[in-house]
Amino acid sequence: MLAACEKETEAASGRIGPSGLPVPRYVALKFDEVNARAGPGEDHKVLWVYRAKGLPVQVVAETRDWRRICDPQGGLAWVKGRVTDGRRTVMRVEPEPLAMRAQPKLEAKTDAYLSGEAIAGLDRCEDGWCRIKAGGRKGWIPENAVWGTDPKTQCR
Repeated sequence: MLAACEKETEAASGRIGPSGLPVPRYVALKFDEVNARAGPGEDHKVLWVYRAKGLPVQVVAETRDWRRICDPQGGLAWVKGRVTDGRRTVMRVEPEPLAMRAQPKLEAKTDAYLSGEAIAGLDRCEDGWCRIKAGGRKGWIPENAVWGTDPKTQCR
């Protein structure tokens, strides 16, 4: 029932894209190499190549077959929709490691560390904390310590 209510709210806001999904939204890159183009089509120039499978990106616009994405460094480009994956990931953009806690609170035991500039799987976020999985370990981190959780559009 909640999912239906959320879809109605998204539709009412006019932020549903041709894919039927909300825009903006986070996705991950599905492959080790993904061409980033200047526009939505094979005829547009390749601006750069992403070489990070699982990289979290934010879809900020879309056509039926293409997604305009924002990356953690603030780059904007178009990629084919089929090179993205709905599984959520986050990235620690700072170079310092981040403590992964046993519980969602600062005083909780540190179970592991997320390396600086590392990508982790995102399980869920609640009350300012996110449960992630990296290197076979799970733990809680502050939501604002990684890129890929802020619902606001990250690039314009």
